[in-house]
Amino acid sequence: MTEPRIYPFGDSALVCEAPAPATLECQQRIWALAQVVRQWAHVVEVVPGMNNLTIVFDPMSADLESRAAELSLAWAKAVGVRSSTRQVDIPVRYGGEDGPDLQIVADHTGLTVEEVVRRHSGAEYIVFFVGFQPGFAYLGSLDASLHTPRRAIPRLEVPAGSVGIGGAQTGIYPAASPGGWQLIGRTPSVLFDPMRDPPTLLQPGDCVRFTVLEIVR
Repeated sequence: MTEPRIYPFGDSALVCEAPAPATLECQQRIWALAQVVRQWAHVVEVVPGMNNLTIVFDPMSADLESRAAELSLAWAKAVGVRSSTRQVDIPVRYGGEDGPDLQIVADHTGLTVEEVVRRHSGAEYIVFFVGFQPGFAYLGSLDASLHTPRRAIPRLEVPAGSVGIGGAQTGIYPAASPGGWQLIGRTPSVLFDPMRDPPTLLQPGDCVRFTVLEIVR
């Protein structure tokens, strides 16, 4: 695997960024690296992202130059962590008011609505990382035939639980927020609950499957 780019992020953080494209193999190596650096002294926070890892150090003890050298060595030795064996089923109502862009995805891909739903719900997805908002899981391995560009004009409010496609990814909005993904359905599952332990339903490495509650035309 190509060497990553390691660079400062402010005065007390480093970013380790692997080259595109995003792959499961790369994410597994990111997870392994995260496990290692969490054990280092003076580490305040470790944030895995898509093809990258951000490490925040205690600003009173941060020596970014030496830490960058350590990070480079740790990356070279990192052995990818296998995905979790945990499977989470997400029930979805496709189409209608819950999925107003389902027909748009069908038109773009040249598939029928039923075939879009069949392919979307027939795959297994791996949670690559959680970001954007609490509990928002970026899911890898969307069928290439379903790749659809984001909306030219984002919505000001996407309802919580909305399932969308954005380019080569699919994901679920845990809370109402602005968003530009194509909405194909909605789930009653609660993706983020601050009173739950852990508060996020989906964790990096989890296997996710969508199940069809109904299809509304």
